[in-house]
Amino acid sequence: MLRIAIPNKGSLSEPATAMLHEAGYRQRTSGKELVITDEENGVEFFHLRPRDIAVYVGSGKLDIGITGRDLLMDCAAPAEEVLPLGFSRSVFRFAADPGTASSVEDLRGMTIATSYPTVVAKHLSDHGVDASVVRLEGAVETSLQLGVAQAIADVVETGATLRHLGLVTFGDPIMESEGVVVRPAGAKSNEAAQRFLRRLQSVRVARTYVMIDYDIRAEDVEAAVKFTPGLESPTVSPLHRAGWVAVRAMVEADRAQQIMDQLEDVGAHAILATRIHACRV
Repeated sequence: MLRIAIPNKGSLSEPATAMLHEAGYRQRTSGKELVITDEENGVEFFHLRPRDIAVYVGSGKLDIGITGRDLLMDCAAPAEEVLPLGFSRSVFRFAADPGTASSVEDLRGMTIATSYPTVVAKHLSDHGVDASVVRLEGAVETSLQLGVAQAIADVVETGATLRHLGLVTFGDPIMESEGVVVRPAGAKSNEAAQRFLRRLQSVRVARTYVMIDYDIRAEDVEAAVKFTPGLESPTVSPLHRAGWVAVRAMVEADRAQQIMDQLEDVGAHAILATRIHACRV
């Protein structure tokens, strides 16, 4: 049975659970459930602290885990990323009071507070910057007000909290994070693990695309399929109405409205955009 770790709380928990549900896996109905066995799919889910997941997976005690790329990189466990999941995206950046620094090089001799000391220390080392790193858990912004540090390094989602505190980000992003699937470093994939990854990938594809259907004169098909080439090729079927065909193709969801405008311009009718529940490509 495949043993999988998933976040028990935090910003990763809800989207991870939603994706697993869409992938056809049984999920817990109560926050008190720590282990869920999905006999039908041959999987055991262990609900763990997101920061601990890469450690458990890297130890080989669990086969697969879902955590954040930032947490994977910070724990330095022998685990590796195998699939990005596209949710809980964030950027990890330096921030400070205005005028403190404008680049990572300006941090020489300063103290930086962060909840991700390993990531920050490596970034500073890569840039040849000698600075002190202080590990704090949560609300690292307060360290500036209390004089514990001159700058912070933290995950920035919208930047609203930093702006509210009068802080500014500076320098290039330290890293970009999102939810990822991890496994023990160098592990060989078995069929059960590959099936799990294919299911999650199918959900990612389904969320990224919509299905476009439309009717158009046969003579205008070539103009229309320039906008709807599909993943391999659009499906074109003759209609009972002479000289007309029906076209079906997958298009990127965030461009669907624009594509529908373009199809109207070349004479398409009855244009439908339909969400995709699951997809294997």
